[in-house]
This record gives sequence, C-alpha cells and structure tokens, in this order.
Amino acid sequence: MSEQDSGLRARLIDAGVDLLRREGVQALSLREIARQAGVSHGAPRRYFPTHLELLSAIAREGFADLAGQVAEAIGDSQAGPRAQLMSLGRVYLGFALADRGMFELMFRHDLLESGRLGLRETSLPLFEVLVDLVARAQPHSDAPPRLVAGALWANLHGIAQLWAWGSLPLAVGGDDVEPLLRAALDAHLGPEAAR
Repeated sequence: MSEQDSGLRARLIDAGVDLLRREGVQALSLREIARQAGVSHGAPRRYFPTHLELLSAIAREGFADLAGQVAEAIGDSQAGPRAQLMSLGRVYLGFALADRGMFELMFRHDLLESGRLGLRETSLPLFEVLVDLVARAQPHSDAPPRLVAGALWANLHGIAQLWAWGSLPLAVGGDDVEPLLRAALDAHLGPEAAR
C-alpha cells in the first residue's frame, strides 16, 4: 500500500472515529464517513471492501485507546494486583461512560465474530491482562483465574451498561459508581480484608 493510500485509509478511520464520538453508532454509514473524510462516497470501498471491515478498523482504534489507558493506569509496579484491578475497573467504567458510542461498537457481536482485521487479536490481550491480575490477586483460589476474570468482566460490563442507561443510579440511589466497582471486586475476589 502506497503512502498516499495508507494516509487515505487512516483518514477514513479517523473520520469514522470522530463521527462515532459526535453522533453515535447509527451515523456510521460508508457514505457519511466518506463525506466526513472529504472523499467520494465510493472511496471507502477501495480500502474496506465491506462496511464491517471499516467498522472493525474503527473499533480497533477504541480497543487500542482502552488498552493504552489500562496500561497507564496499572503501570505502577508498586501497586498490588487488587489495586491494579481497581484501577483497571475504573478505566473500563470511565471509558464506557465517557465514550459510549465507541464502547457499543467495540463489543458488537457481528464485528467480534466476523474476524475482520484481527479485531479478536486486538480485544483478547486486554482480557489476558485481567486474567493475569486476577491470578495474582487470588494465588490460592480453587477457581480458575480465567473464569473469575470472565465473571468480573461480565460484571463490569453490566455495571457500565446499566449505569449508562440510568438504571443503576436509580436502583442504588447514588451517583457514584465506585462503590459498585468495590462490590464487584469483593464479590469475585472476596473481601479485601480477607486477602
């Protein structure tokens, strides 16, 4: 791919990311992304033969952003694994609530199942970080770390969705998601005092 082609491909992805963040997933048509990128409506097909491929490339940007934020948040080698899990949870929930359109796109089953542009290879390393932290936080547990990490991730994802929809703030009578994050860690890892 020439430098010009690679620049136009990146411009289409950037236009899609910007459009997603401004107007949401429903705005991500090939035609609108092309218009935002300042190219003909047929240009995206040259670099992304299907709409799913372009959406996957946009979602990869979200996973890269989230992975970078997680790496920065848990990078303090002095913090123990449970503190790092709290940091990871804060980042995950913060990302989900601040960048709702991207979060929705990243976890669309049609994109994850399509195998387009290595989206699984982009998303699964983030899960492995969670598995590693759970394993280090529970070195003597009978529960496999991968299963505990999966349950914790599902819990975090559910908190993010229900909070964004307004259900959890109403149900728990508060506007702070931090106690829910602590409760999720306690539920999956046991109370902190017991560790």
